[in-house]
Amino acid sequence: MSVSDAASKPAVPSAQPARLSTAEGFVSGALAACVSATVTNPAEVAKTRLQLDGELQSRTSGAAGRQKVYKNAFDALAKTWRYEGLAGVQRGLGAAYAYQIMLNGSRLGFYEPIRRRINRIAGRQTDAQTILGNLTAGALSGVVGAILGNPLFLVKARMQAYSPSNPVGAQHYYANAWDALRSVYRAEGFKGLCRGMDAAMLRTSMGSSVQLPAYNLAKSRLAEYLPATSIWTYLAASTFSGACVCLVMQPADTALTRMYNQSPNAIGPDGKPRGLLYKNPIDCLWKTLRAEGVRGWYKGSTAHLMRIAPHTIITLVVNEGITQWWINSKMTAST
Repeated sequence: MSVSDAASKPAVPSAQPARLSTAEGFVSGALAACVSATVTNPAEVAKTRLQLDGELQSRTSGAAGRQKVYKNAFDALAKTWRYEGLAGVQRGLGAAYAYQIMLNGSRLGFYEPIRRRINRIAGRQTDAQTILGNLTAGALSGVVGAILGNPLFLVKARMQAYSPSNPVGAQHYYANAWDALRSVYRAEGFKGLCRGMDAAMLRTSMGSSVQLPAYNLAKSRLAEYLPATSIWTYLAASTFSGACVCLVMQPADTALTRMYNQSPNAIGPDGKPRGLLYKNPIDCLWKTLRAEGVRGWYKGSTAHLMRIAPHTIITLVVNEGITQWWINSKMTAST
């Protein structure tokens, strides 16, 4: 074929890279999060109980205050296993699955569509990576997940806090997640299921605003030294992302746990009526700061890191794997 003949042939448009739809991204994120929840739920149980242990108890109260039940994250896990067994360390797992489907299905599934829409509105290429755009997309997708998953997170926190042997904070017994949702609705109405939603939005927007942007930033930097699809790239980027999330989200996470665990008819660990302690997450953070100091905000931070680091790693790595498998399947089917 001559050069002129080649030049006269119409150019073949380059194939567009395959992408998952929003629904497919939701499913991928939900599956990945459920795998992660199975592994990290014991650390979540320990974190929840540590955040409620010594709630609003002054550090200088000494013998006048109720003695703390747990020394640290490892002590919480050990005592829970000793007195409650596997059911104790995996308490609230069913509710955790349902919550993860709503939260991370939304957070991972809606992140890319929101980010691309932000880029189009700003007049940039849809695949452009900007710090502000990524942070905004992460926060907005997190808020969507927090709203949808709020009732499930509420009952999960209450189920994880319940201990027949070492009670801390308000105690609520539910047979399962469905029983918990019905009980809360009967006792407090729809308002009860929405309890703590403002704290959930604060917590999740803070965590989501840094999770995926930190992951993508680390992955793009590591791609200069490691293959972009290497498992080591995914692991290193996920570890960095998890550490960032823990640092930023911990105070809001403590406020959320305490907001969720309170209710008008709450009973304290001493068996006495306790009622509502906080008006909103800001009030919770302020009262915690006055009674327990800054360290009160970071109660359970070791357990939180034990949970959030592997949770972030497993969720993002499994999500990457499912996404790549799905994309490859779509590309193969189209050829």
